[in-house]
Amino acid sequence: MKVRTMAEMAAAGETPDVLFWVGCAGSFDDRAKKITVAMAKILNHCEVSFAILGQEESCTGDPAKRAGNEFLFQMQAFSNIQVLNGYGVKSIVTTCPHCFNMFKNEYPELGGVYKVMHHTQFINKLIKDGRLKVEGGGEFKGKKITFHDPCYLGRANGVYEAPRALLQALDVNLTEMKSCKAKGLCCGAGGAQMFKESEKGSGEINVKRTEEALETGAKIIATGCPFCNTMMTDGVKTKEKEQEVKVYDLAELIAQTNKL
Repeated sequence: MKVRTMAEMAAAGETPDVLFWVGCAGSFDDRAKKITVAMAKILNHCEVSFAILGQEESCTGDPAKRAGNEFLFQMQAFSNIQVLNGYGVKSIVTTCPHCFNMFKNEYPELGGVYKVMHHTQFINKLIKDGRLKVEGGGEFKGKKITFHDPCYLGRANGVYEAPRALLQALDVNLTEMKSCKAKGLCCGAGGAQMFKESEKGSGEINVKRTEEALETGAKIIATGCPFCNTMMTDGVKTKEKEQEVKVYDLAELIAQTNKL
């Protein structure tokens, strides 16, 4: 698979149209790596001029900031901004809503101003521009699928239609959960909760969210965030439904449909 780094392109005197920000989960988590690969396949298939930072990429600082460590966040952010601005990066696409939110809303006041797109927005644009064709939904045509809105994509940034537009392009039977869009329920991983033990309560929030998904009767839970993917997958396992219900990122559904 053809994936070049910004350093390689700069050495060749080239500038990509888009920087694909992989993110910590997409780089190190085995499940999330599959989402990264699916997105890279889509970008290659559509002949998008893109590059990654590779080993020059660091955490955006989202977990540090949400956990209350503003000093560490700013250290990480300034370091990233120095690298990004050094390469003259103008446009960023990422599969992680947490990274998307940081670049869009937190980085500008620190000197990092970029055009940022979540991968569902970018893929949707590729379809609208005629660069990506989704042939009638393929294996997912008519299948009952529900979509879980990531907090940092939906309620934090108002992006609800792009993910659903991709499901419409796949011609699936989209069945919404009772808590969706602006009333969506968190999977439980945001706010740096992904990296700490659960606090005392009456139940696990990811299990409650999974129960809502299972109530729809959908056999596939679609997500647009690697953290959400982990939490929903764990929820499905807790309910012992992993043989019947699968959790996929939207990029994976598109890649599978196009047999990439």
